[in-house]
Amino acid sequence: MRLQVSFPTDAEHSDTACCVAWNSAEEFLSCGDDHVIFKWNLVTHDTQKLCTLPSDLFPIDLHIYSRALGAKKVGQDQILITSSDGRFHLLASNGRIEKSVEAHKGAVLIGQWSPDGSSLLTGGEDGHVKVWSRSGMLRSNVAQGSVPVYSAAWSADSSQVIYTQGKALIIKPLAPNTKPIRWKAHDGLILKVAWDLVNGIIVSGGEDCKYKVWDSYGRLVFSSGLYEYPITSLSWAPNGQYFAVGSYNTLRLCDKAGWSHSLDKSRTGSLYCVAWSFDSTQLAAACANKKILVAHLIERTVEWDQHEAVTTTRKSVVLNSLSKNGSEQLEFQESVIHLALAYGKLIVVTSTQCYIYVIQNINTPYVIDLRDGCVSSVLQSERNFLLVERSSLNVYTYEGRLITSPRWPSLNPPSLNPSHISISSDTVAVRDQADERSVQLVECSGKTLIKPFQHSASIVEVGLSQGGGPKERLLAIVDKNRDLFIAVVTPKPNQQRKVDKLGSIVQSFKWHSELNMIAAMQDTSLTIYYYPFTLFVDNKLIRKTTVVKESGEFGANPSVLSFVKNLIRIRRADGALAYTPISPYPSLLYHYVSSSLWPDAVHLCRLVKENALWACFAAMSVNANNLETAEMAYAAINHIDKVIYIQHIMRIPLYPVQVAEMYLLGGNVLEADAILLQNGLVFRAIWTNINIHNWNRALELAIRYKTHVDTVMFYRKKYLDSFGKSETNDKFLQLKDEVPIDEEQINLKVQFEFNNEKTQKAGSGHKKIIQKPPLYTFKNDEDTNGSVLKKEQLRYDGEEIVETNIAQTQEFEME
Repeated sequence: MRLQVSFPTDAEHSDTACCVAWNSAEEFLSCGDDHVIFKWNLVTHDTQKLCTLPSDLFPIDLHIYSRALGAKKVGQDQILITSSDGRFHLLASNGRIEKSVEAHKGAVLIGQWSPDGSSLLTGGEDGHVKVWSRSGMLRSNVAQGSVPVYSAAWSADSSQVIYTQGKALIIKPLAPNTKPIRWKAHDGLILKVAWDLVNGIIVSGGEDCKYKVWDSYGRLVFSSGLYEYPITSLSWAPNGQYFAVGSYNTLRLCDKAGWSHSLDKSRTGSLYCVAWSFDSTQLAAACANKKILVAHLIERTVEWDQHEAVTTTRKSVVLNSLSKNGSEQLEFQESVIHLALAYGKLIVVTSTQCYIYVIQNINTPYVIDLRDGCVSSVLQSERNFLLVERSSLNVYTYEGRLITSPRWPSLNPPSLNPSHISISSDTVAVRDQADERSVQLVECSGKTLIKPFQHSASIVEVGLSQGGGPKERLLAIVDKNRDLFIAVVTPKPNQQRKVDKLGSIVQSFKWHSELNMIAAMQDTSLTIYYYPFTLFVDNKLIRKTTVVKESGEFGANPSVLSFVKNLIRIRRADGALAYTPISPYPSLLYHYVSSSLWPDAVHLCRLVKENALWACFAAMSVNANNLETAEMAYAAINHIDKVIYIQHIMRIPLYPVQVAEMYLLGGNVLEADAILLQNGLVFRAIWTNINIHNWNRALELAIRYKTHVDTVMFYRKKYLDSFGKSETNDKFLQLKDEVPIDEEQINLKVQFEFNNEKTQKAGSGHKKIIQKPPLYTFKNDEDTNGSVLKKEQLRYDGEEIVETNIAQTQEFEME
């Protein structure tokens, strides 16, 4: 990606050009020390003299707030000009001065409209920073100092401002009684600062001939090398993906991470002001040599599998295909604003239309007329794609049909960060802009509302899994502590959403394009989670289903860009691309399991002989309630306790109990409890809670259903006696004298319940999960590699009462 620079020759300032500002996607204004404001149109290549300012008005800064910029429409468009005489001026769109306000002693060096257009900010040589109403009435004096304020900027929500003070930067919240954040940012005087409205990243430049990138807390993200001359101008692109740096005879295009895309060395003198167009594809700059510089963004590249699309000019795209060893040239009548390529579909967005190309049939695209004429982001899934437009989110099929336009009260599309949005074939996830701890979830069909996901900390990145159906859909989020969490998108009825922590110190992550695998940059390594759903099946297996690659070859602070098929694409800190392959066997295992080809899956695992693959297969088998393959997989990774427990499950006569025990195998107690109660198996629910020593729940169920209260009391007493402890639980103490305990009678009742289950099995027609005999058996009291397996630890076959909790038996390792 680079800038194609040109200098319009149809007009020129007669003195130094001071500042530029855009008032539409194809039109901008410029003014200089010649007191003239020019209007430049890049479509018609027509330049008009808008007005001539008074001879005593020397402009310093220019900013335009257009009512089309944000979701809020506040009055008409207005032009703000600051001048060297200490005043700022509000102009109408025709250039007529409507109001002049005495603002500072000395020159007003900076003037900026707030993102919502409700107020404006000024800073001057007197060291003051002031906030004014839209009509020019003073609201507050934000800061006072003895050093001139050379630059200032608003935060995205208009609640904070950042300004320069000598060598320091200061972030000042506008709320009263709040402490500002101050830090030394440069070794020389800071001349420019800019605050990205999408990512919240700050970039600053000064007389130390460096530009630096900071986060919103003042922590250094990137520091450039030493330039030949001071940094005189900075500007973020509205999409937040890159910024421009201006210096003497220098214009540099930089990524949001700080590294450089391109460098242009034109004879311009110092670039006093740089401004981006609303669509982030063009910029204009005011030059010290009286000229106006115009640059267009070209050579933007998107990749997918064996295909690559590149913008060669403003209005043309070349699609290269490695598989066909050829290329296609696509021409458009308007400037190309966005490119997206995924799942064999190329999406090209211009200022008024969206073109959808199928790679196999590139000659007949589907065309969509855009509602608002401005798209800030494009996200794709296998079946549909999402356009983030100026006032709405729109989900379309690849045939161009609008599916849904999700809305909620706090939605403000122009300020949405692409890392806060994700789409799958059936769901859209967007981090709430009003509550950073919440994620809005919407079905693509628009028919069903999904309960929003609520987290305990601010969320900085979201992602939806792309594999499987709606019931298998997972949401991954990274919070401000850089912890990675996984959650089920659609919880089961009357159950809470499953959420669990997957990893820590996660810089970036990406879901696999087709399967539920995750690649994450975690601490100093690349971590691939082959089967994240293991967290909800058997979380003790999660480490075994994970592969870690040291990131030494990727350098410091790399980020994951994509995870397609068996290849992970990584961006290094210096901007270089790196690729790393993964094993093809997990993808093949996913295919076999999803197609219920269990013998093929077993054959694959035996052929490869990798513990990670066997562990994934074990979790997949448990999730699918396939006990036979689960037994094989657990035996292969030496989880003998799980093998024994699966054998215990095989001999349970009732299918619902088998399902509940499978949940217990993975530690999902609540689900097991719910399954048993839904099937009317009250005794089994009580017995399960007794076995796992969940005494309060066991007693609660016994009292609610008025059965086996004495059974719970008896086993509670027996449990305490084994440890030599006395009862301290108030609930049990209250019932101690009220409920008589007869051990013989209790044993008969329990035996009757188990016999009754066999009778239900014979007459109910329930099918068992698996009816084959266990594949692995152990003789009583025989030594197995030095470990003795006791009878009560082996299995419960329905004939005897097992007092030992099988789920908590120790793990016996086998070589």
